[in-house]
Amino acid sequence: MDNWNNNYENGYQSAVQAENEMTLQRYVAAVMRRVYGKMTLGLLLTAVTSLLVVSSPAALSLLFSTRAAIWILFAVEIGLVIYLSARINKLSTGAATALFFLYSALNGATLAPIFLVYTGASIAKAFFITTGMFGAMTIFGYVTRQDLSRIGSFLVMALFGLIACLLVNMFWQNSMFELLISFAGVLIFVGLTAWDTQAIKRMCAEADSTMVGKVATMGALTLYLDFINLFIYLLRIFGNRN
Repeated sequence: MDNWNNNYENGYQSAVQAENEMTLQRYVAAVMRRVYGKMTLGLLLTAVTSLLVVSSPAALSLLFSTRAAIWILFAVEIGLVIYLSARINKLSTGAATALFFLYSALNGATLAPIFLVYTGASIAKAFFITTGMFGAMTIFGYVTRQDLSRIGSFLVMALFGLIACLLVNMFWQNSMFELLISFAGVLIFVGLTAWDTQAIKRMCAEADSTMVGKVATMGALTLYLDFINLFIYLLRIFGNRN
């Protein structure tokens, strides 16, 4: 009888654990859908803003007539990312989402010149390659049971090295070095996509109902940045200039 009771209790506990695990998985999946939804809306806003700016000579003249204007735009974008990351816990969900979409729109204005520099066909080609690579790596990051933390730490250090190389090449202006930087950028952001996805998934699992919207916004911003950077580096590799 004791053996039967023990088996029953163990079976009951296993069933409860399995049900709890399924509930957690459904919860995480729901939050991740919000992450991808916001990221997609951010990308659409970026694309629309870029097209609007490039189709307006007045807007192009205002934004790119002087170096000061573009540097101010870059500074505002960086400031928005830093502010959103630092103040996410104190901002309301609506305010955090609004700042993310504001950043997406400003980034669209910054990226507008690519439509003047590269052919439409090569932009489309780079976009579809980016979508495929990003999709594969974010799925991998979501489903893998392997801990990617160690790889992520290496990739973050590599990212700082990439930024240093970009700064050097701003003055050196070496086309071969720029191509090597682009290949390195692709590898780094492919890896970061998987790592960030796993980290966001963990954040979703730990988030309570009051933080879900903010976690979704920060997750969307992180994956948005991975996608945009991957797209830019692929465009530099495969893009045909006008």
